[in-house]
Order: sequence, then structure tokens, then C-alpha cells
Amino acid sequence: MVSLAGVIWGTIGPGAQVVHDRSGLSSLTVTAYRAIAAVAVLGAVVVLSGRQRDLRASALSEWRRVSVVGVLTAAFQFLFFVAVVFTGVSVATVVSLGFAPVLLLVLGSLHDRTFPGGAQSATVVIAVAGLLLVTFAGGANGGASHPVLGILAALASGAAYAVSAEVAAPLSQRLDTLTITAATIAVAALVLVPTALLVTALRGDAFTTSDSASWALIVYLGVFTLAIAYAFLYTGLRRLPSSSAVIATLLEPVTAVLIAVALLGEHLTAAGVVGSLLIVAAITSLGRSSEQPTPQ
Repeated sequence: MVSLAGVIWGTIGPGAQVVHDRSGLSSLTVTAYRAIAAVAVLGAVVVLSGRQRDLRASALSEWRRVSVVGVLTAAFQFLFFVAVVFTGVSVATVVSLGFAPVLLLVLGSLHDRTFPGGAQSATVVIAVAGLLLVTFAGGANGGASHPVLGILAALASGAAYAVSAEVAAPLSQRLDTLTITAATIAVAALVLVPTALLVTALRGDAFTTSDSASWALIVYLGVFTLAIAYAFLYTGLRRLPSSSAVIATLLEPVTAVLIAVALLGEHLTAAGVVGSLLIVAAITSLGRSSEQPTPQ
């Protein structure tokens, strides 16, 4: 389920690119609108299931963790956009997604006061190596206007993603999928939407478009890449350690590159093929090397 979330997230980049090409809306503006779409569909599911009162009570009982996960989710997405603007798609992807599993490996070792195991370290190294090959083979290397600031933003984005997964793991043991998804995405939207729209206004970017296909894609991005994908992630975190989950979601850049090759006319190099196979190999090894998390 976590790998499937990564595959769905892999459609974000190509989808946002198509929206930008058709409508001129920036990636950050699209991110704000898809957050609104996600909250709308999750709210409709909650109302139709008649679980408003139960969900509210459950979310309030864990409001601290819910708030932290929601804020970190918003920070991860916003900082990744800043990194892309400052340093380009390829560098932002490698630094952000590559730093997350490394950080969790280090934090886990510090917590346990032991050195990382050989198999676990090898899995992280293989996954990050595959990420490097896939990202730079994808043909999306943009110019770096502010490389230092961009890398710092990407590191902060990766840290936010890693810590959000770590905090959400025990939360997924105590809350059902609908509750944790609806509550955390609602908090993320409260942070992300006004921030993104404010930046849109300051940059002088367009707020709207008359292209109906762009709006349909934005709804897709909200419903699938936020509501459904995060539901898959949180469900998977019940049985999978956060460090393994972060590696499993590295199928995101693999999917993005394959979509770019199949639909957008880009070319996949031999390095891209090797990188994809390395990521798949790292994910395949997770089932053998990961232990079941202790229920909290």
C-alpha cells in the first residue's frame, strides 16, 4: 500500500506540468487548490458515513500528533516547491527524497544507541543510488537560481517528510484510516492554502484559469495524490516501520519518469533503467529486513 502511494505521488509532477502548460498556474497554486479538493472529498466521505462526531472525538484525543503531522505535511510540500524554484527539479528531488531515509536511519540508530545494521544501511544506500540515477536520467534538470537556498529548502523538506512519517506511525496504530487522513489533511490545508495563495499573490502569478481540463486534473491531484495516497500511506504505516515506508515511496520518481517517457515524449537512458531496478530491489528487500513495529 505504501508503494502504491508512491506510484500515485509519481503522477503529481507530470500532472502539475500539464496544468501549468495549459493554464499558466504555478505549482504552488495547484498545490493549494488540490488541498482544497482533498478536504472537500474527505469531508463528503465523513458526512456520508455519518462519522462526524466519532471522527471529531478521535482526532481531538490525539490533537497534538494530528497537528504535528498535518503541519509537517504542509511544510514538506511547500519547502519542496521552494527548492524546485531555487535549484531545479532534479536536485530538489534527490536531496529531499534522498535525505529522508538517511535521516530516519541516523535517528533510529541514535534512539537505539547502536550502529545501523549492515542490511538496513545497504538498503538505504541502494535506494538513494537508484534515486540519483532515476532523477538525473529523467530529463527534468532545471536551472539553479539560488543553489544554496534551494538545497537548504530541500533538506528541510526531506526532514519534514521523514519526521511526519515517524510521528504518523504510532498515530496510525490508534486512529482508523479515515480519521487520521481527514484530520491531518485538514490541518495541512489550513497551513498550506493561505500560505500558497499569499505567495501566489506576492509573485503576481495567475489565480484562476478557464481551462476545464486543468480543473479536472487539479481535482484528480487532490483526490488521488492527497486523500487516497495518504490513506494508503497511513494504512501501511500500521505494519511497516517509517524508515521502510519512506524508502517504499521512492517509487514516486520512478513513476514520474515512466510517465514522462510514455506520455510526454521524454527519453529514458540506461542509467534511468538501472536506477529504477535499484529502487525496486531496495523495496523488495524491505519485507525481509523489517521487523513489525511494536503497537503503541
